[in-house]
Amino acid sequence: MNSFYIEGRGEVGATVSLKPEDAKHCAQVLRMESGESFYAIDVQNRRFLAALQAVSKAECTALLREALSDNEAELRVTVYQGLPKADKLELIAQKLTELGAAKLVPVKMERCVVKLNDKDGQKKQERLQKIAREAAKQCKRGGCLEVAAPQTWKQLRDAMSAHDLLLVPWEDARGFGMKAAREAFPEARDVGIVIGPEGGMSENEVRALEELGAKQITLGPRILRTETAAIAAATMAMLLWGDIG
Repeated sequence: MNSFYIEGRGEVGATVSLKPEDAKHCAQVLRMESGESFYAIDVQNRRFLAALQAVSKAECTALLREALSDNEAELRVTVYQGLPKADKLELIAQKLTELGAAKLVPVKMERCVVKLNDKDGQKKQERLQKIAREAAKQCKRGGCLEVAAPQTWKQLRDAMSAHDLLLVPWEDARGFGMKAAREAFPEARDVGIVIGPEGGMSENEVRALEELGAKQITLGPRILRTETAAIAAATMAMLLWGDIG
């Protein structure tokens, strides 16, 4: 069953309009007809079972029939991702959305090859947010991954310090993995994970994170690509503290 975003706040029994982009997809791409059911997501990320009432190129309206349970994770995962090359951030945004992560923050690190000015960073953010939105619809998620504009270490110090637990998967870490972190911090409900770019994080960056209270962890005996590390670390956290598995 398809998922679409609706305008405003939904209530059972109310007639609502699909957001213009979703209305166009519904009418012109999927060619759905009046009476067909779908999942509706409102501005508060609440989910409803809905039925189309009127379908046209200009507007699609629907009746909200039933409120559905929230499928957002109780664990809040934020991934701070060193800017990678090519389209790797797009893959990361898509998969983090499916896993249930709350936020993706691209970070300008010392060894990042990619350099973005504010204008390019805004375009990147908009592109990634669109990808996350589509991924949320595909996986029937009520909420959606929030994607921030690329930021610097200085801009992120306060945000990183605010997590219950800040983890730094690093290739030089030994003897303390995600399972050990779960055992040491079982009550953590807001976890930040910092992932380096292709060249990894510098020792200075790791030390600066440790000064914020971050814990170095290993993801295993093999070196993972940056996009693999982001997805693997988020998966482990959602398995051990969250709702996967």
